[in-house]
Amino acid sequence: MIKSFYATREWVLWAYGGGLILFTSLWLQVQMSVAFNTWYGGFYDLLQKAGEYQDNPTEGIQIFFTKLISIDYIQTSLSGEPSFLVIAMPYILLAIFTQWFANIYTLRWRQAITFNYVPRWRRVEEEIEGASQRIQEDCSRFARIVESLGLQIVRAIMTVIAFAPVLYGLSDKVDVPVLRDIEGSLVWAALVVSLGGLVISWFVGWKLPGLEYNNQKVEAAFRKDLVLGEDDKANHADPVTLQGFFDSIKRNLHRLYLHYSYFVAWRETYDLFVTVLPYLVMGPGLFTGVITLGVMVQVSNAFGKVHGAFALFLHNWTTITELRSIWKRLHEFEDNLDRYAVPVPA
Repeated sequence: MIKSFYATREWVLWAYGGGLILFTSLWLQVQMSVAFNTWYGGFYDLLQKAGEYQDNPTEGIQIFFTKLISIDYIQTSLSGEPSFLVIAMPYILLAIFTQWFANIYTLRWRQAITFNYVPRWRRVEEEIEGASQRIQEDCSRFARIVESLGLQIVRAIMTVIAFAPVLYGLSDKVDVPVLRDIEGSLVWAALVVSLGGLVISWFVGWKLPGLEYNNQKVEAAFRKDLVLGEDDKANHADPVTLQGFFDSIKRNLHRLYLHYSYFVAWRETYDLFVTVLPYLVMGPGLFTGVITLGVMVQVSNAFGKVHGAFALFLHNWTTITELRSIWKRLHEFEDNLDRYAVPVPA
């Protein structure tokens, strides 16, 4: 799975050159996210002071629209403060390119895996259960999930690198007991909450990978009998036999849905708590005058970015469960290819 793309001369340019392009694109997006966070501070401070412009509303409105849609930053050779529009337009274009290129990258990876398996499978004389599904469906899903998770992991690492200093610097604005005496308290709070959530999630969802794996096995048996029935309905696709396969699918899915319900209940509770956490920590400072509304929004946004990076695995637990199941099936398939392989004549 990995070696067929990253350890072969045929795909080295795509594997590493394409990966470098994706890393660069993601890094630029993260830097733009930091620029957005800085912009939020000035914009919401302006909104907080809107009452000061009651005697001269034209000036206030002009500053308001300057912060939103002005292109002066470009006209003055990137000096001054960029508007929302100046940051947003390249961000959108870069996001479109990143997603398009990531899809192409995934397709190349799938191609590498598929045509690594096909020659090996053709040399096997024993029948390997679900071989066609492994080569067609599982290779596709593996490449697609790894691409999605891989991009998120790289973006998460870059986000922590970019936003942790921002959050660390804003920690001196904390005005609640205990936390205000801890240097970089907001970073530590994000780390503790995220790792704690991950540990709990592991225990809540530990049965899911096995259930996903069992589900794929019973689905494969059901599908195989249907496929055989296309050419031989006399001996395959009997309704009684199919009902038996489907009963197995139902039993496994009922257990799977039950355990996913536990996990969803935990995840939603956790996400709601984390949403209000920055306000619980920073809110008192608004009333004591330690921070402004702009700082409050900056902290909330930066905390969300850092926590979101730390909590990546929690928010993608269902996808990770599916990936672990696919990884297990493809490893079994590779082991069978090696076990039953007929040596190539010298």
